[in-house]
Amino acid sequence: MNATAYPKGTVKALSRSLRVYHGDKQRNAAMDRLYGAFLQPGDLAFDIGAHVGDRISSFRRLGARVVALEPQPGPARVIRLIHRRDPLVTLIAAACGDHEGSIALKINSANPTVSTASAAFIGAAAGARGWEGQVWDHEITVPCTTLDRLILRHGLPKLLKIDVEGFEAHVLAGLTKAVPVISFEFTTIQREVAEACLAVLETLGPYRFNVAIGESQRLELAEPATADAMGDYLRGLPHAANSGDVYAILAH
Repeated sequence: MNATAYPKGTVKALSRSLRVYHGDKQRNAAMDRLYGAFLQPGDLAFDIGAHVGDRISSFRRLGARVVALEPQPGPARVIRLIHRRDPLVTLIAAACGDHEGSIALKINSANPTVSTASAAFIGAAAGARGWEGQVWDHEITVPCTTLDRLILRHGLPKLLKIDVEGFEAHVLAGLTKAVPVISFEFTTIQREVAEACLAVLETLGPYRFNVAIGESQRLELAEPATADAMGDYLRGLPHAANSGDVYAILAH
């Protein structure tokens, strides 16, 4: 299917995403407080899986320049409309993974935020409580790059955010350099992906870990934990926790 030929309902879904991810001032302020602990004006941030760009907006409010990847044509178009006049936002219409080239992206046109390059993610969602009714109804082929290639072109980011619906470990497999702060999404339907991410990060540097549940924009632990302790924490979460973000902070 042509990448611009989206099924009916996608525009409505993107409008809903804009309301949810850009329209809540309290949520945006909490997001700025969270990322403000890691970013200073002039820093570089990577947003891998930007969707409609709420993290881009937060990073820019904090004065950081942003390189963002969003392979879906609809969300990428939204980002261009929001940030088209901002020279400190670079949008790349591509996926990120463990190789250069192209990749198949499975689109959930009614809920584009869970579109994914991971067939295993779709399999894990099938029949899972809370994921009823999710349908990945078509597929497009998109360019794919790696974190190492992005760093070569744009520089080493201070903060790297990854939210790619079960493909996070593949993204980290394309990284060979320690980034000061890395966040990656986890889900309770695929805890093994988070454990794979923790294992990769341990090979890159002396990281310690914290976690934000759902869209709380708040770190749960008083002090960062080891990879083993974070793995235990994630395994102990109830299924209803659903998702969140692990923060890997490079020890000095």
